[in-house]
Amino acid sequence: MSTPTAVAVTSASEAVRTAAAVAQEFAAGAGARDADRALPHEQVQRLKDTGLLALSVPAEYGGVDAPAAVIAEVFRWLAHADGSLSQIPHSHYTFLEALRLQGTAAQKEFFYGLVRGGALFANAQSERGPYPIDVDTTVLTADPAGGYLLSGRKFYCTGALFADWVIVRASLADGSGEVPTSSTPKALAFTPRDVAGLQIVDDWDGMGQRTTASGTVTLDDVVVPAEHVVPFSPIFTEPTVYGAQAQLLHSAIDVGIATGALEEGIRQVAKARPHFEAQVPSAAEDPTVINLAGELTVTVRAAQALLAEAARQVDAARADLTEDTAAAASVAVAVAKVAAVRASLEATSVLFDLGGTRSASASGNLSRYWRDARTHTLHDPSRWKLQHIGRYTLSGTRPPRHGQL
Repeated sequence: MSTPTAVAVTSASEAVRTAAAVAQEFAAGAGARDADRALPHEQVQRLKDTGLLALSVPAEYGGVDAPAAVIAEVFRWLAHADGSLSQIPHSHYTFLEALRLQGTAAQKEFFYGLVRGGALFANAQSERGPYPIDVDTTVLTADPAGGYLLSGRKFYCTGALFADWVIVRASLADGSGEVPTSSTPKALAFTPRDVAGLQIVDDWDGMGQRTTASGTVTLDDVVVPAEHVVPFSPIFTEPTVYGAQAQLLHSAIDVGIATGALEEGIRQVAKARPHFEAQVPSAAEDPTVINLAGELTVTVRAAQALLAEAARQVDAARADLTEDTAAAASVAVAVAKVAAVRASLEATSVLFDLGGTRSASASGNLSRYWRDARTHTLHDPSRWKLQHIGRYTLSGTRPPRHGQL
């Protein structure tokens, strides 16, 4: 397996400029890629080459150590262009945070070095029933010859087809042979994409985010050296911003889809015919269209502002980490996520009101905005975030520690 070569982004401000520039490139073919389900191999390689995948690498390991506010804005730009493509590096950044929290110095040196060279990590976390989502039946079993053997089946493994390394969340087998439970200790197995026994199946058939390659990963006695295993469960024994950061990037994807849809709606208004009752020469002068645009702008900009505020809270908590600052960051991100979900669904629907019947043509494929938003917003339901926000507001109850808050 060859390691990609990346051109290093050397500053946070450069990262945002680079993201905005490549977003324009990615937007050009996003509709066609979605319509044909043409997987974005070239675009992912371009993303690797920019160095944007290494933004969170700590300075002591040669990285930019960019703040969460910058990384969130990078994700917003990517989602603004393509709601599928932006999903692909999400788990990459989440695993880099796990590495920062639980990796040994040697593990950090090795894996951060790969990422600085352009390597992409992808996830193999979720499983299908019959067990709750916090139970991993995929197991790591100690190998008498040394290291571990990894076996199981994972679904929704976003970006695995593009990855250099697939990161598998697994239960640590205790030798009893019993099915793991939610309390069974978990670890992350860092596995090369081409390791023997790992198979990636391109069977993702979602109505939206069609080109994320979120298919199935099967693992059949994959050999994992001990130095490639990072503890996962201990992340949640102390206050961290692990879950808040993961959710912040999900929020950024939703906000990006919303800003992209608003921009597309403006383009569609320019092509639309005015309603005859308005008695104006262009759709942009129709007072009902003006009102739609104004209302939607308020919704989208509010979501953008809440995203920026949540990112600042995450950065503040990381700089001064306590039970209270971690809780405040998680709640701020939960608020941003709820607003982002609402903005993305509203913007991708109102897009068609702005454009009129013409905008519903299959050839324009503007439905991808709504399909991407509807698919992504099913991730980590906002109804549970409202529960935690409400408890925190009314009684100061801190939210639980897990990867979805």
